[in-house]
Amino acid sequence: MTSKRPTFTDKEALEFHSHPQPGKLSVTPTKPMATQRDLSLAYSPGVAIPVKAIAENEDLAFEYTSKGNMVAVISNGTAILGLGNLGAMASKPVMEGKSVLFKRFADVDSIDIEVMSTDTEEIINTVRNIGPTFGGINLEDIASPECFIIESRLREELDIPVFHDDQHGTAIIAAAGLINACHITGRNLEDVKVAISGAGAAGLSCAGLIRHLGVKAENILMCDSSGVVYEGRSEKMDQFKSAFAVKTEKRTLAEAMDGADVFLGLSVKGAVNQDMVSKMAKNPIIFAMANPDPEITPEDIKQVRDDAIIATGRSDYPNQVNNVLGFPYIFRGALDVRARSINEEMKVAAAQALAELAREDVPDEVAAAYHGSRPQFGRDYIIPTPFDPRLISFIPPFVAQAAMDTGVARTPIPDMDEYRRMLARRLDPTASFLQGVQAAVREKSARIVFAEGEEPSVVRAAYSFKNQGLGHPILIGREEQVTRAMHQMGVPEGSLDIINARLSDRNPEYTDYLYDRLNRQGYLRRDVQRLVNQDRNVFGSCMLKFGDADGMVTGVTRNYDVALKDVQTVLNPIDDKQVIGMSMVINQGKTIFIADTSITELPLAEDLVSIAEEAASAVNSLGFTPRVAFVSYSTFGNPMGERMEKVREAVAMLDARDDIDFEYEGDISVDVAMNPGHKLMYPFSRLTDAANVLVMPAIHSAAIATKLLTSMSRATVLGPILLGFEKPVQIASLGATVSDIVNLATFAAFDIDKLVHNRPGE
Repeated sequence: MTSKRPTFTDKEALEFHSHPQPGKLSVTPTKPMATQRDLSLAYSPGVAIPVKAIAENEDLAFEYTSKGNMVAVISNGTAILGLGNLGAMASKPVMEGKSVLFKRFADVDSIDIEVMSTDTEEIINTVRNIGPTFGGINLEDIASPECFIIESRLREELDIPVFHDDQHGTAIIAAAGLINACHITGRNLEDVKVAISGAGAAGLSCAGLIRHLGVKAENILMCDSSGVVYEGRSEKMDQFKSAFAVKTEKRTLAEAMDGADVFLGLSVKGAVNQDMVSKMAKNPIIFAMANPDPEITPEDIKQVRDDAIIATGRSDYPNQVNNVLGFPYIFRGALDVRARSINEEMKVAAAQALAELAREDVPDEVAAAYHGSRPQFGRDYIIPTPFDPRLISFIPPFVAQAAMDTGVARTPIPDMDEYRRMLARRLDPTASFLQGVQAAVREKSARIVFAEGEEPSVVRAAYSFKNQGLGHPILIGREEQVTRAMHQMGVPEGSLDIINARLSDRNPEYTDYLYDRLNRQGYLRRDVQRLVNQDRNVFGSCMLKFGDADGMVTGVTRNYDVALKDVQTVLNPIDDKQVIGMSMVINQGKTIFIADTSITELPLAEDLVSIAEEAASAVNSLGFTPRVAFVSYSTFGNPMGERMEKVREAVAMLDARDDIDFEYEGDISVDVAMNPGHKLMYPFSRLTDAANVLVMPAIHSAAIATKLLTSMSRATVLGPILLGFEKPVQIASLGATVSDIVNLATFAAFDIDKLVHNRPGE
């Protein structure tokens, strides 16, 4: 197998951690600090009010401080990764990294704390004394057996979740993989025989969790450097190992693996050889999870067993047991119900949720992580990838529900569906907006044409569109090619409607209409017939024109301008309206709309007026109050220039009308327009707040602005959304992702123009 593992030099790693500033964390205020009033509210005297409230009721700290979303990542550096006891300060880069992962994957705020002690009681006292500051405690890289004592005591003495990830994180992910491996091989958990190599924190926790899942205690053979942990053994034993001692005549790892169904490796490189693997049961399940090098490599396993299901701790092999699949989402669910602890039921719930998610059809982000190869549930995909964007909304609800069911939740969640939607919004700024659009679309059951129906990504998008209940997809293409793409993408045959344009019985009517439309533009009847038969965009547009479908999405295989010209061959703009492209940009909780981003290259003043009207009406129909800025490089005439004159002319044309029902201003520079305090400098401005609709003076400025926002910030861009056609059509960009296509199909089903213009007869 060719390794895809990222490579870097020591120098590159050090530079990454030191530039542009040392470390991986910083603190960002969540409240504005721009005025004296802001400072007075944030600190003295305003801060005294929540201080008094919390003094009377400490639970109010969850309401008035960041406690409820703050986790402490704590280590003393006695077991750093696979490097051993290097001291508390040496653990800091790892703990910072853990904090970054909390934020990146579950939007949990976190801070690292390194305790300069190896004394168990001192560590317990330290964490207990600072514990109330946080909503949860994540212990990390603390040596065994001290880690068991520390976690156990802190769980008893603190009223917040305490979780040692080295123990439980690996156990939860491995358990998820085991559930699915047993599912694939037709095994029941209560029947499997398990050999475990490694009786440290992770090994003991794995044994405990799979036992909780149903694996019989007598079927688990725990092994350490001295061999099998059996009843009566005295060498290198402690209370934690003794809990897994069983009656057995087996004494070595090799003997434990003989006939075993499952091997869980949490020990060291080379602990297992090919002879041991060859003696395992049929369809062996082998999780060699030692890092950085597994107990035995997948290549060595495959030389002697072609029926094995294999997992490792490495990213360059399938089925990586990666703790980042667990701890962020477990804490997310625990924090959101203000859990008093993380119990076994919550861990089991997380494992079962991960197993269930791995069986779902994977999105584009997962395919990208696999270098374009789309994994499907099976022997090489039993555990979700950390890049699956659904993890944030899928795993925490299972954990939260388990906390509620077992009575450790302080604040139960009343509406789990709304909770899932809220979780999706935490990491995806478009989710909140799209959820509202999707809810409206689901009530319509619109028929949406996916014009490029032979493309695999389009097939997947259509299937996703249908499965989400967003409408009825129709694929245009040749049946054989579409069916082949469906098979390639794992879409069930017969689940989607297919129309072959060449064979449609609607062709004569479509041809008559189009010939009447084009016969004075140089088209012969046979030319029109060829267009209807062979051009899917033309055929799809005819379907819309004749009411055989409600909307269309296209553009994946053609340049935007080419697809637009195809549509214009059939469809007209709404009477007296301008066809425009409007992009929606969401960044740090702010939403702005930019128009025109795709149609009119150098708009005249009257074009700018139409663009502003179309955009304002659409923005209003989407639930926003439009505040339109005609932006330029100038602000109110300074400096003067040719394009600025077009902008000023457009504003004058609006000034002369009495039917304008939205705020507008211009010419005005972007920085002024988007500054809510710009009236201090320009008190005559008609905008009551920062502009949220930017009408650009030309396409190039619109394109540059949107691409710059996505390149230089964390902004998310939707669109351009096509507005102004008599029927709803959306054009994707070349090579658009499945989620992009689904979003545009959703906008086609939503039909903003219908809401805005109330088309006659509709």
